[in-house]
Amino acid sequence: MIRFAHPWFLLSALLIVPLLWARARMARRAVFPFTNDRVLTRVPATWGVAIARALPALRGGALLLLVVALARPQRGLQESIVRVEAVDIVLVMDVSTSMRALDFSTSTRRMDRLDAAKEVAAAFVSQRPSDRIALIAFSALPYTMAPLTLDHEWLRTRIGELRTGMVEDGTAIGTAIASAINRLRDSAARSRVIVLLTDGINNMGSISPENAAEAARALGVRIYTIGAASHEAAVYPVRDPFGGERFVRVPPDLDEDSLRRVAEITGGRYYRATDLVSLESIYKEIDALEKTEIETEQYTRYAEVFPPWVLAALVVLAVERVLARGRWGGLPA
Repeated sequence: MIRFAHPWFLLSALLIVPLLWARARMARRAVFPFTNDRVLTRVPATWGVAIARALPALRGGALLLLVVALARPQRGLQESIVRVEAVDIVLVMDVSTSMRALDFSTSTRRMDRLDAAKEVAAAFVSQRPSDRIALIAFSALPYTMAPLTLDHEWLRTRIGELRTGMVEDGTAIGTAIASAINRLRDSAARSRVIVLLTDGINNMGSISPENAAEAARALGVRIYTIGAASHEAAVYPVRDPFGGERFVRVPPDLDEDSLRRVAEITGGRYYRATDLVSLESIYKEIDALEKTEIETEQYTRYAEVFPPWVLAALVVLAVERVLARGRWGGLPA
């Protein structure tokens, strides 16, 4: 975008033609007497004649360039200031052995609950580039896989390293929530969120899920809970005493009432994921509910671009002066 800081100077261009005409009229004088100018019409014109006739145009062009420079052309540079109010999030994921159940398999892929949770959590992280996100794995004890970080590529790597049996088996939901709260205690983010995924019942630890939820509410931390298990008995791999692996069917063992109370206490929501598709939709809904606020302020900065016009005018004037002082400025050659 180009604008003129002093556009009224452009009106000066209307004076260029009258000035050139007046100059030509004043310069018109008899160089020497000649009785019959018809003879001159038969003299062949040369390129020197053409140059002499172009001198007024060069003067006019130089003056026009100076008029444009005086009007101060400026180029607009669009700039913006982006202010981001981010969300601090802790992903709390159950890695107890029950997460090996294969009820999240698809028609083309054999997938257990933990593999499905890892895939969807990694996609969730990719959708939130401005947020700090931490990762806690838990079973009988919580284990911090990643503190709050903006290095999401490293975080996705840590999510991929989640394995069942990483720590002592069991399901300490309350202790895992308390560990996540501790990660958010000193956070100054506008919103602080815990997303907890489990397929079991709290059976370990000294802190109940409800008490942990009360502590979260006191600190302004919201908890979204996800129960990851189908409604029917799931295929579960077990070691065969004679070697190898065999599959048994295990009914779901999920304390939905407790997970629902934890979410309600903190102002969050409880979700039930029964397959990969429903788990993906749950994380998308949480992503929409906890959207990062981005404020953009746009303004225009102007850069001066008149110097090239001045330079061009000086060059044209210099050329005109050189030609005018040569033999083209006097008699036709």
